[in-house]
Amino acid sequence: MQKQFLLLVLGFALSAFGQSNYAVVTGTVTDTQHLPVVGAALQLTARSTGAIRRVVTNQQGLFEASALLPDDYELTTEARGFAPARQSVRLEVGEKLAVAISLTVGSVKQGVNVTGASEVLHTADASVGEVVEPQSIRELPLNGRMLIDLVLTVPGAHIGFGAQTGSTNPLYWRPGQRSAVVIGGSRPNANFFLLDGATNTDPTFNTQNLSPAPDAEPQSI
Repeated sequence: MQKQFLLLVLGFALSAFGQSNYAVVTGTVTDTQHLPVVGAALQLTARSTGAIRRVVTNQQGLFEASALLPDDYELTTEARGFAPARQSVRLEVGEKLAVAISLTVGSVKQGVNVTGASEVLHTADASVGEVVEPQSIRELPLNGRMLIDLVLTVPGAHIGFGAQTGSTNPLYWRPGQRSAVVIGGSRPNANFFLLDGATNTDPTFNTQNLSPAPDAEPQSI
């Protein structure tokens, strides 16, 4: 069975080596009077793996669940004296998702199902990201089976120039690996590549080190 392969290319300054592909969920839990619910238990369950993350709200009704792998999750919220609330959330690569949960008074046997798509406008940070879905990886034609070409399907990305394409000095160019991609107007050597959460960037010119096949199995590192 073919698994999702995550390719992350971030166009930012060289100082951003601390970035990762993990997602973060933050938010608040309140009652119908908009008062914080202290000690509410939240559980995030990954649909593809069944992995569970549990967190509890603090005195301000705030919670944070970090280091989450990109996946579809079921978020369940429970607190004494309140009906449990359930909703589905989708976390993309490096996403910081903020949610506001409102609990209603009721029996613990009652439930509230919340459905809806994730917000289009991110209010928690100013980052811009895009995920290439598995269907695109499987079905889009790739010249030379180079995954980096899928970045060109993202708005604001185009082929660059310089050492990464071999137009200056072949000594500094990796044959067959097109790493010179301009993202959002940044320089090609300002890109940073991750493979399964691990650094996949040549430290000399910030080019891509390893270009796996599109149907390669993801490795755990």
